[in-house]
Amino acid sequence: MSATPNSDLPVVAPKKSWSEAAKAYLDSRAIIMLFLGFAAGIPIMLIFSSLSLWLREAGIDRSVVTTLAWAALPYSFKFIWAPLIDAIPLPFLTKWLGRRRAWMLVSQVLIIIAICIMASVNPINMDVLTYMAIGAVLLGFSSATQDIVIDAYRIELAPPSLQSVLSAMYTAGYRIGMIVAGAGALYLADYFGSTEAAYSYDAWRYTYLTMAAIMGIGVVTTLVIREPISSQIRLEHKSTDYGRLVLVFLFAVSAFVMTFFYFGKLLPETGGIVLAFLFEVLRMLGSLATALIVGYVLVMAGLVNKKMAYTTWIEPIVDFFRRYGKKALLLLALIGLYRISDIVAGVISNVFYQDMGFSKTDIATAVKLVGVVMVIAGGFVGGILAQKMRIMRAMMVGALLAAVSNMLFVLLTYHPGSLPVMYTAVIFDNLAAGLASTVFIAFLSALTSIRFTAVQYAIFSSLMTLFPKVLGGYSGSIVDNMGYPFFFTFTALIGVPILLIVYLTDKYIVIGDNDDIYGDEPTASTKLSKDPK
Repeated sequence: MSATPNSDLPVVAPKKSWSEAAKAYLDSRAIIMLFLGFAAGIPIMLIFSSLSLWLREAGIDRSVVTTLAWAALPYSFKFIWAPLIDAIPLPFLTKWLGRRRAWMLVSQVLIIIAICIMASVNPINMDVLTYMAIGAVLLGFSSATQDIVIDAYRIELAPPSLQSVLSAMYTAGYRIGMIVAGAGALYLADYFGSTEAAYSYDAWRYTYLTMAAIMGIGVVTTLVIREPISSQIRLEHKSTDYGRLVLVFLFAVSAFVMTFFYFGKLLPETGGIVLAFLFEVLRMLGSLATALIVGYVLVMAGLVNKKMAYTTWIEPIVDFFRRYGKKALLLLALIGLYRISDIVAGVISNVFYQDMGFSKTDIATAVKLVGVVMVIAGGFVGGILAQKMRIMRAMMVGALLAAVSNMLFVLLTYHPGSLPVMYTAVIFDNLAAGLASTVFIAFLSALTSIRFTAVQYAIFSSLMTLFPKVLGGYSGSIVDNMGYPFFFTFTALIGVPILLIVYLTDKYIVIGDNDDIYGDEPTASTKLSKDPK
């Protein structure tokens, strides 16, 4: 069943048989996403878990370790510069590789440079910890940029009927990359001679340099894959127009950074965890508002062509609200909160395992190897479920499992050092995370208009992680004040309202497709209509 581009009725694609759903994983486009997912999975672990263990071995306080997780906040603000990636061609590279592959290559080179910067800093010297933070922020920015391009590439590579498969393969590659940068980094650090009892900077330096070399796989992949056929209508502008657009962006970013820095000095240093969190949210929103005001003033002052600025930053947002109306707010709430349980809990997971008495090798084997394999398995199950049932029903299953599985970590706090309990918690938690992640990526892909691929998906994926990561930055302080049982119970309970949001979304929003781009197969464009039931 298909629909014309102007139809208000949803498209109901015929469900595949179990064998057809499984064979879809052999599609060449799915294989491409496996390798690109691997390249995307390397950097995130070098910001989060591997870096946290490195810093802990170097004697850095737990609160500082979890605060450095904010270096990954560029993932949550990537929607700000995603329009530039859609709008601006890169000299020589775009003509040679195409728009998506050119940006992909640049981001991967920046990732390698950022990892090398981090490898050059010994965090045991607090005076140079700032340089480690700079390297981590650059890594977060460049890897978030890579994610923007890969997400746009994936959505443009295949129709929605294949997106759950591509999402599962991307997740599989992503998690394999996480194994390499997670468990692999821990094994390497041990092999090179760094332990909690005997810290060795050289061991971690060689480990991170090895990770930089492994990122070369992503570079090779980018060079050999094909550029997807895009339906976007791109207006060519003068090079000076592109330069002015970038200049406005840089001014806005500078305003954000300065406001964030000076606003932080005005906030009180005491007041408890809740007040500190609220102040931090206020600080973030105030900084973002300042950046938007500066950008708006510069555009109105004529620094950049107004129509170009509108097309780049505003039109993708207007398109989303035009298609979904008031119900867009319900969708935004679902996007912003769906992954909150596992993201908040995951920030402090490695430190938790250490505090439970497990060795670095235990963590590497159980969490970074077995756990990630379980995520991959959950991803494949999620991909098949998304083909066999309605996407919202699959999301309900994922949300329920993600919340419930966190309670297993409460059980582990009463059995510290127990490998059977640890493996039970890790296996079920990661199966749930893999399933939820895959169906959610497919859901976000279905929401994305093919006309604004990079921008809209970047907005969705940024919103997905923004609030959870800000809250996760306080996970260390919450544990210090309330303990691990309270913390993991809290992360489970905050996932309960998500079930209601999924139900309401399923009841009032019907996601349909049209075939104006891919011919007989539906595009990623969507329509809204009242549930006919």
